[in-house]
Amino acid sequence: MADLGIDQFLDIGTGIPTAGNTHEIAQAVDPGARIVYVDNDPIVLSHARALMGGTAVGRTTVIQADLRDPVRLLADAESEKLLDFDRPMGLVLAAVLHFVSDENGPHAIVRTLLDALAPGSHLILSHGTADFIPAEVRDRVTGVYSKATAPLVGRTREQVRSFLDGLEVLDPGVVTVPLWRPGSAPAAGADRVSMYGAVARKP
Repeated sequence: MADLGIDQFLDIGTGIPTAGNTHEIAQAVDPGARIVYVDNDPIVLSHARALMGGTAVGRTTVIQADLRDPVRLLADAESEKLLDFDRPMGLVLAAVLHFVSDENGPHAIVRTLLDALAPGSHLILSHGTADFIPAEVRDRVTGVYSKATAPLVGRTREQVRSFLDGLEVLDPGVVTVPLWRPGSAPAAGADRVSMYGAVARKP
């Protein structure tokens, strides 16, 4: 997205910081890029605020908000004054929607977020799947998460693709994440990794 000229990013469900964070990647392309990270876990926020910085030109901030309340999330993100919602931005939903149950309306959440973005904005989406997992393993894993603070919903490729309805999906479409424009020959089994990924543009 940064290579396409996107210089502001809303990254929701950031998790504990690691190497190759959104701001590091974006600001390596454009030092002036601005990033707002969002997570609902106060422990994540504490780590993120301690470890995440920006370039001298670009800015990075972290806010606490819940993906399941997208209207309030957007208001909180806008109040930071880092993002201009009248210009294209990058929305990053990496490995987070599989923690939103069908009862919480994940498709409506994504639609609310996209509706707030200017034309030309892009969405990066990755989502866990059970397409390649035996049923008994899937049931065991989801059973563990059913006792946690968030469920685990492994959606099919078609269900993941439905999050992109109305968008222009960039090649190669919805594929397992190692197959999305790999820089080298993917390893054996890359087509069965339990995570789909895609990038799409809002027309």
